[in-house]
Amino acid sequence: MSGPPIYEVFAIKYAYHARRASANFIGGDPHDAPMPLDYFVWLIRGGGREIVVDSGFNAATAKKRERQLIRCPGEGLRLLGCDAKTVRDLVITHLHYDHAGNFDLFPAAKLHLQDREMQFATGRCMCHEPMRHAFEVEDVVGMVRSVYAGRVAFHDGDAEIAPGVSLHHIGGHTMGMQAVRVMTARGWVVLASDATHFYANMEQVRPFPIVYSVADMIEGYAKLLRLAESPEHVVPGHDPLVMEYYPAVAPELGGIAVRLDVTPLSG
Repeated sequence: MSGPPIYEVFAIKYAYHARRASANFIGGDPHDAPMPLDYFVWLIRGGGREIVVDSGFNAATAKKRERQLIRCPGEGLRLLGCDAKTVRDLVITHLHYDHAGNFDLFPAAKLHLQDREMQFATGRCMCHEPMRHAFEVEDVVGMVRSVYAGRVAFHDGDAEIAPGVSLHHIGGHTMGMQAVRVMTARGWVVLASDATHFYANMEQVRPFPIVYSVADMIEGYAKLLRLAESPEHVVPGHDPLVMEYYPAVAPELGGIAVRLDVTPLSG
């Protein structure tokens, strides 16, 4: 009996934000050196499928949030030969502004979301500004509209969405935060998204300060490690080191897109 398909996995950088380390850890950082955020979407390709993980934000949101948009996520996907208009599966790891915008780019896609994330983003927690700050209301309303259009596939915990591709509820950062596990030529790779923003959050057990449950976030680090082939198979959601550790898809895509399904160059 043959096993699941072996997938290629790509991280595509679409924006960045200059900030200091003190902004990336609960309690700050005693060194407080520059520690910028990179913003990614991810593409999984194999077995006749293309699955996109997260959809990023647009120019209007970049301006509002004072983030540096390098390219539209759809343009980044096109550089890898992926047409967003034909993508059939779009995983939304959580509904924060930098992961859940640009629904209009994916008109044919089924949207994969955790039950608890919709509960969180439309429930009583959003009565409090610190909890809703990282959400854009139009993105959340757009997801509600997608529910009524029959486009949302809800998941309650862990679920396989294709052979060798599964979703795993983590929680912590948001109530419904989910990670994606993918079978590759180097084994099981886990796209952590914001379950760990940086390698340092997980490796040093120093949580990121935007958090629904600190306890769940810390427990989530352990779950990520259980799901992955090894610690180096966990890919954080915003760490610029990802672009250094992994090889570019092609020389002309240096600094734009890297391969996550191959052995890291360093790390």
